Amino acid sequence: MTDSRPIYLTKAEESLRGAENEFAQSRYNNAANRCYYACFQATVAALHHAGIAPSGGRSEWGHAFAQAKFVGWLIYRHRLHSTSLRQALGRNLTLRHTADYAPDLVTQTQAAQALQRTQDFLAAILEQVRAHESETT
Repeated sequence: MTDSRPIYLTKAEESLRGAENEFAQSRYNNAANRCYYACFQATVAALHHAGIAPSGGRSEWGHAFAQAKFVGWLIYRHRLHSTSLRQALGRNLTLRHTADYAPDLVTQTQAAQALQRTQDFLAAILEQVRAHESETT
């Protein structure tokens, strides 16, 4: 099995750059969508890094499973991440649902908040992964 963690970190960084570009072009619905996926992909990378795999031997990650494992295992049980990160994925998912499915538009303020949450979230994941890698080398 190959290490998928670097792949998911690359995807997360790419999604964050996409969110930033969409925000700069005033495409707030698209920015919200990309913010959610940046957090989700970073979550998967963090779970991989911790040795947690998708349930049932599957290769795809369920969104609810990834969020529950991240919060339950990596924040509360193992204290690898700050509790300040626990709501980022859920808040971004709620906003993505507005952007993608609701008869409402994501506002500039909402998108800016999502972008800040996402930047903070990804920075924390990258910091933890790098710290662990420097300990093991």
